[in-house]
Amino acid sequence: MIKSYARTDIGKTREMNQDYYYISDSLSEVQLYILADGMGGYKGGEIASKLAVNSAKNYILNNFKETPKDKESLIQLIGSSVEYANMVVYEKAKEEKELEGMGTTLEICLIYNNKAYIAHVGDSRIYRIRKEFIRKLTQDHSYVQKLVSDGTITQEEANIHPKKNMLIKALGCNAFVEPDVMIRGFLKDDIILMCSDGLTNEVSNQEIYNIAKQDFERAPIELVDLANQNGGGDNITVITIKNI
Repeated sequence: MIKSYARTDIGKTREMNQDYYYISDSLSEVQLYILADGMGGYKGGEIASKLAVNSAKNYILNNFKETPKDKESLIQLIGSSVEYANMVVYEKAKEEKELEGMGTTLEICLIYNNKAYIAHVGDSRIYRIRKEFIRKLTQDHSYVQKLVSDGTITQEEANIHPKKNMLIKALGCNAFVEPDVMIRGFLKDDIILMCSDGLTNEVSNQEIYNIAKQDFERAPIELVDLANQNGGGDNITVITIKNI
């Protein structure tokens, strides 16, 4: 059985919450979890994140039944849902002048048969906690992550880099986007944690592990509170999912 909990918060410095998420009911046939962190001027980010989450969700729910349940078909389903959501956000931004340049990150996690089918665009993150380890499953699509990957700067330098919020890939900014897609095991007692960068900018991986491991049910509340105590420089969203 899968159980999940979520919390979103405006943080301490923003005027509106541009994060948005969706989590399935634990009894629902499709175990689906989606998180988006929007960006772009007045209301742009708020609209982009909501549109992306709802478009991807509807695409998956409408097509899940007739999709064959093999790995290739399910990974293609979530990849296609990202491309569809991208098109919806991109078209909306073209329609309305004040929404020009809006975009969003997008994290999708579909749980089926002890596996997590994941699609990722941007710098929101998905972690898996298994036994004594926390592992970041996604790679940030950010300028500083590219510098780290190229060996130009260290991870420590990346954490305080002035351009650490600059994305090299986001949803809705171009006519086409290619998400990272992957399949990971999701065994009994594993915890998956999805979050926007409002959490990871303020809270360390070790703190995330400690709090989620101790009580995954309360973890979204406690992690949001901790991020706010540490500055709350952005909107904060946390989803925890456990295979019970």
